[in-house]
Amino acid sequence: MCKLVGTFVLLLLLSLDSRDCSASSQDDKITLNSVQHWAVKLGSELSSFGEVITRKKRVQESFKSAQIESRDGEKLVQSMADDIRAMMELKVSAVKRIVEAAENMAFDKQSEPVPEDYQFYNSKEMDEPYDEVSITTTAEPDFNLENWIVRPPTKSAHLQLNAHFYNIPVNTNFSSVHVPTNVYAWADDVIKGIHWSEGLDTHFINNYQSDPTLSWQYFGSSTGFMRHYPAMKWRADPVDIYDCRTRAWYMEAAASPKDVVILVDRSGSMTGQRRDIAKHVVTNILDTLGNNDFVNVMTFADTVEEIVPCFEDSLVQATMGNLRELKLGLDNFETMEIANFSAALTRAFELLEIYRNNSGGANCNQAIMLVTDGVPYNYKELFEKYNWKYDTPVRVFTYLIGREVKVADVREVKWMACANRGFYVHLSTLAEVRERVLEHVNVLARPLVLQRETHPVVWTPVYANVTDPKVADYLWEQRERAEQKERFMSQRRDKTHFNSETEQNRRWKITQMKQGQYSELGNSQYQLMTSVSMPVYDLRHNENITENVLINEAYWVSVTKEHSYVHNQSQSVEENGQKEMRIARLLGVAGTDVALSEIQALMTPYKIGVNGYAFIVTNNGYILIHPDLRPVYQQILKPSYNSVDMIEVELFDDDRGPRNFSKELTALRQEIIDQRTGNKIMNVKYHMDDMKRASRAKKHYFWTGISESPFTLVVAIPENYGRHRITPPPNDDIHRLSLTFKNISAQQFLLDKWSVHPDWLYCRHYERSFSSPEEELSYFLERVARPGWRWPAKPRPPEHHKNKGHERHNGTSDGRERTKASNSTPRNEYYCDHGLMQALVYDAINTAWFNKSITESASNETAPLTKVIGLLPRLKFIERFGYIVAFMATHSGLTRWQTHPPREHENSSDTRFEFGKQWPRAIDEVWYRRAVEQHYVDPLSYVYSVEMNTEKVPLNVSAAVVTAAHAVFHGDGHRKAPAAVVGYQFQHDRLAEWFFNITATCENNKGCCASNAWDCFLVDSNGWIIVSEDGNHTGLFFGKIRPDIMTRLVEDEVYKTIHVVDYQAVCFREKKTTNPAGTLLTPLENVRLVLAWFLATSVWLYNTITVGLAQGSVYTFDDENVTPTVAYQNYENDEETDDPFLTKPPTARIERDFEKLVLINRTRPTPCDREMYLYQLDYSNLNEKLNKPLKECDRPFYVQLVNFTNMLLVVVDANCPKEEGSVFSVEPTEVLYNETLPCLKHIHPLYRKQPVSCIRSHPEESNIDMCGRASIPGRNMFWIPLAVVFIYTYL
Repeated sequence: MCKLVGTFVLLLLLSLDSRDCSASSQDDKITLNSVQHWAVKLGSELSSFGEVITRKKRVQESFKSAQIESRDGEKLVQSMADDIRAMMELKVSAVKRIVEAAENMAFDKQSEPVPEDYQFYNSKEMDEPYDEVSITTTAEPDFNLENWIVRPPTKSAHLQLNAHFYNIPVNTNFSSVHVPTNVYAWADDVIKGIHWSEGLDTHFINNYQSDPTLSWQYFGSSTGFMRHYPAMKWRADPVDIYDCRTRAWYMEAAASPKDVVILVDRSGSMTGQRRDIAKHVVTNILDTLGNNDFVNVMTFADTVEEIVPCFEDSLVQATMGNLRELKLGLDNFETMEIANFSAALTRAFELLEIYRNNSGGANCNQAIMLVTDGVPYNYKELFEKYNWKYDTPVRVFTYLIGREVKVADVREVKWMACANRGFYVHLSTLAEVRERVLEHVNVLARPLVLQRETHPVVWTPVYANVTDPKVADYLWEQRERAEQKERFMSQRRDKTHFNSETEQNRRWKITQMKQGQYSELGNSQYQLMTSVSMPVYDLRHNENITENVLINEAYWVSVTKEHSYVHNQSQSVEENGQKEMRIARLLGVAGTDVALSEIQALMTPYKIGVNGYAFIVTNNGYILIHPDLRPVYQQILKPSYNSVDMIEVELFDDDRGPRNFSKELTALRQEIIDQRTGNKIMNVKYHMDDMKRASRAKKHYFWTGISESPFTLVVAIPENYGRHRITPPPNDDIHRLSLTFKNISAQQFLLDKWSVHPDWLYCRHYERSFSSPEEELSYFLERVARPGWRWPAKPRPPEHHKNKGHERHNGTSDGRERTKASNSTPRNEYYCDHGLMQALVYDAINTAWFNKSITESASNETAPLTKVIGLLPRLKFIERFGYIVAFMATHSGLTRWQTHPPREHENSSDTRFEFGKQWPRAIDEVWYRRAVEQHYVDPLSYVYSVEMNTEKVPLNVSAAVVTAAHAVFHGDGHRKAPAAVVGYQFQHDRLAEWFFNITATCENNKGCCASNAWDCFLVDSNGWIIVSEDGNHTGLFFGKIRPDIMTRLVEDEVYKTIHVVDYQAVCFREKKTTNPAGTLLTPLENVRLVLAWFLATSVWLYNTITVGLAQGSVYTFDDENVTPTVAYQNYENDEETDDPFLTKPPTARIERDFEKLVLINRTRPTPCDREMYLYQLDYSNLNEKLNKPLKECDRPFYVQLVNFTNMLLVVVDANCPKEEGSVFSVEPTEVLYNETLPCLKHIHPLYRKQPVSCIRSHPEESNIDMCGRASIPGRNMFWIPLAVVFIYTYL
């Protein structure tokens, strides 16, 4: 036996050392038998080596006591839905308590005066817990002393980092207040609200104590401020444009869904500033709409035209993509002619009537928003015909624009709003637009407030914490500015190098890489979440109201029945007084955030298994949670990240073109949206590895609605290996460890080199923070081993007591008792998933031997090769194989790894680059998923891969590693399920050496791969090169290197094409930088243009003379304010200089090409579709396809499957010329449609389910007379001009 083992090892070492074989003649050919021999030999040796390193047989034996359990998809999806619903009830219960408390406090205290020395915690002015931080906040403007009003300083507080709140410095003892830039914190209504809402802190804290999983709690006031718990320093970069009243959680809770037609006057008088104000009004109206609203924008003069032509005669869903399209369309309308109000109003009423009769659109509230600078009369006959006879279903909101307005205009425009259940606003400056536009939200909320009893519960679509979607465009613009600056500087330093073809090609490639969106690293800066919110009502029926009235073009008067006095200031008359009026006021909205990661943890991915997943769909068909939801590109939010449809991520394999969805698919989608319970098997295709690999499979879909929410839960399970799962034996409970192992905890089996899935919920402690998931798990494993351990029950919402009528604001003893009871509710410090912990501990105990080195394990083995490799001297092993990492990952999320031989002087404190730290996600890692798939192709094979080498992410070939993975299944006879994946990583150059040593031996030692006559490759099952004679080919797509051979392989169906469409892509449209439409060419404007020309000519003449007199001049320019004009002037006048880094431009042609070479094309990220063609090895009848002879240059190659692997050995005759043809590319290309993407989606709408709640009218609303507000600057309005810099620039 020893002699036999020695002979085997000697042959193995000789095969690794044989290097000297080359073809003696170019005419020598390799036979098919030689190629087959190479494939068998290489595969067999790799397989034997893999078994030794991974010890896969012992891994398989470790699970022999495990049980196989059938996976019931219907029970699984229902169980998950119940758990998610229970969690949602906890959040809703917390919000209900905030709502009740806020309504009672406001009723009792909002009329109380605010002390002059009152202080509150201002989120913007709180101190950071550390000094130097790269976070900026909006600085307070420097007011003139004459306008300065002394206010008490903001309260200071100590903030601490809190892991539960995403490692943000917070203080959980109280809340703090955020006030938007456009809101004055000390305005009477605002400061009163801040004052009385301070009492909400007690309820915030009680909620958090009752449910430690609660995230941010908040109350957003209709006056603009937001009180949020816990207190934190508000972070805004570059400027704070956050306003809670424009967030989805506020907008959707404040009013029922609505259909809105916005009419914008584009007559000749709407020019200049009036046009700018009108655009700003429309933009702000659009910002108050959500996914359940429908809208269109029309401009009118002599004719009525949609701002986006393809939206003609229709309303579009107010998604981020559609709103963006409407906002961009605002730049294109021109002012001219005379306004035809009759045609515009008729068009709007008729359109809304169509939707009302067909129950289309929002099917609830309807409104017309009229933006104009004056009307000839009130068009009463139109309202009688289209609105009043139907009991006024359409509200009319009017926005009168202009500082100098006529009394008749005010009277008629206000009448139009008041007679149609709307609101009138007069606007004279840009700064007041935001605040005045938001009045319509309070009006639409009146029916809700009047009925008082119902508080609709609203769940929002997915959104990214406090990030405003509009910031994405700004961030992209900042990047382009930085790039433009860098190009100017580089071109000035070395013009010859910068303008060279090589450098321009390099920069072009960089630009292409920057405009890619698939390597989306750094997404963690955005916390994706949903929110639950409810409206908060003012319980009062009447209030003292002050109203301004215009008596002529220059004088505003406020009249009261009781008393009045006149105060003349700045050509205006102000008469202050008050009168009591009927009100129905929305105080605001209360809510709490729910991180999507918290919901995902309840989806128990370990029960679904590898290549299975769960996702949630909203009533609009949009994704709330999905593993393929990619909301970020280059650390910037995508323009339409929260309206990704279900069928845009679930790619069904029906060979249809982009957006040509089948009836079967749309029917399935409708059943899911309607929250029915069902299941269906579908053929699907899916992508992996940064959209560079694709696969086909059958998946079984199970779905059910999550009650009392707009969400539906869907579970997708692979049809073959997804039917069963591994479970620990019932008698192997964790508690038996203390008896079996004499009080030794499971932690003793997890000592070194292990990790767990970072996103799974094993156990979570709500009051302690841990540096890693492993540290937290270790803490709980120790606790489980102690006597008296009890598994915590799932938290349930406490009973919510709801009083009726006005009893809710009475401070009764019963209410105090309930508060006391809520304070005494026991707090759960932690939560554990018993099933997942049980599976993990079982895996840890039974695989503890994996911590032993391969040498230790080999001493107990009987296999000859195992013993020999185990006993091979350390230096000899490293010389032959290098360092090898053996790893194992189990179905419970446990990953173990070992380096063989162990590295000397290894720094155990720095584990960042260890295997389990780089790939800790076990069943979600690509190598795990592919290995399990490969099991059904060849249960003995390994899946080999290398990192991909793309222009976007080049591969350092010298440091490249090869990963080999093999799935270990456990079965009980007729059933089996994946238990683990084992594998190993080793240096790529060792595999290449191994490969060429084997292929260097052929007939008569002639014509082998070591010669120049043949090109040999190892290509994986998706067409990516693993080994090539040219090391630079490693990680490249084979179709890029040899497109002619790849074409033949596709034609022979060795590889099958998989057409994948990315419906979440981003493309980059050229951005228009100027828009002269708003400029009025008056005589003064012509004079300005002449003066500008004269000044520019003078500067040019001066520069020319100066350069002529001075042979060399050094020109500098401000790096922060670089412009193409200045840079070009400096470029022309820089022929001689003392700066050694600046060189003379070589030719005049380069000067003429300045704009082409230096100036970048400014772009705007835009949603689009991209398609790509990926490839997968087709194993059906593979031997028949591969065993084909060489036919000179007609078929100049051999292909063979390498045994026990996923690799093809491709041998190509290098003497045959490459056939001309198109280069294969796996890079995505834009799908070009005849319409823009928003237009295409609008033309082919998909089914949606309308929200259940709709409260649009109340009989008592007619008693409310307050229907308008004038624009009159008051004493506290000095801050408005300063806010224009922030609001108008960024919005």
